[in-house]
Amino acid sequence: MRHHTALGAADWLSLAAAPTFAVMALLTELFGGSAIDMICSATHDASLLHGMVPMYILMSAFHLGPWLKLIWRLRSEGWGAHGRA
Repeated sequence: MRHHTALGAADWLSLAAAPTFAVMALLTELFGGSAIDMICSATHDASLLHGMVPMYILMSAFHLGPWLKLIWRLRSEGWGAHGRA
């Protein structure tokens, strides 16, 4: 018998962080150039990680933990290579 754990509100919020920051990075790259981006990148030659886009990408990467846990849980329950069970 398989035990499927239901996702609560906190789980959904934690899963929302990584894609939200990824979308923010994309939108900032497409429509950037705001005053905030200028403040965050005041020293352009100091680092490759200047500006808002790298910050959002790093924040997205740091919030991948809940996605990795969900993927591991689904694969361990048999939803991996054999399709949805």
